[in-house]
Amino acid sequence: MTVPFGESHEAELQKINESGTKLITESLPVTLSDSEATQATLFPINNVSEISDELLTHLFDTFNKEIEGGRTYPYFDQLSLEKFKGYWFSHFVALLVKGDHKDASILKQSSANWDELFLGTFYIKPNYTGRCSHNCNAGFLVSFNCRGTPYKIGKNLGKCYLKWAPKLGYTYSVFNLVFVSNIGSVKIWDSLGFERVGLIKNAARLKGDDKPTDAIIFGKDLV
Repeated sequence: MTVPFGESHEAELQKINESGTKLITESLPVTLSDSEATQATLFPINNVSEISDELLTHLFDTFNKEIEGGRTYPYFDQLSLEKFKGYWFSHFVALLVKGDHKDASILKQSSANWDELFLGTFYIKPNYTGRCSHNCNAGFLVSFNCRGTPYKIGKNLGKCYLKWAPKLGYTYSVFNLVFVSNIGSVKIWDSLGFERVGLIKNAARLKGDDKPTDAIIFGKDLV
């Protein structure tokens, strides 16, 4: 078994960046779930410099809007741009863009309409350090413009995650905090074969709720 990262992921990532080597080099074509079978492209991102400032700002704004909602991520306060970059892009990132793109040049186009093109993103990182770093965790973010549409972006991102996480060397997936009130997310992980390996009672004080919410811990073998 190959453990993807050593004691310090940051040190491993620095080696990757210096060598110019990517963990995953090829984009992945994705057919969405609407009746027209809309095409999209999933791009691997190993460094924030691979995307334009405009796209970064769009992702940053989308994430902070999610935090402001207070229903899915545990943060009280929105992140600064620098903290967002450190949080989301310190590990491997996948970015789903509408359209069949032959190369990644779209990601650097300052004039691109990201309200239309951006569909969703996720990061993959070790859930634990050192000898347990073959167990991974992920965070997901879906464009607000796509929620509730036939595209089923969340489930498509989940399917892509299950394809790419093993390619990075991970053998098991752990999602630590899936709040039971996040019905859409719970349905996705149940439908993709994840096990409910634990329950954290009163895990979160979510915005708008009078009492704490439980969280499910999901797990799944990747090999």
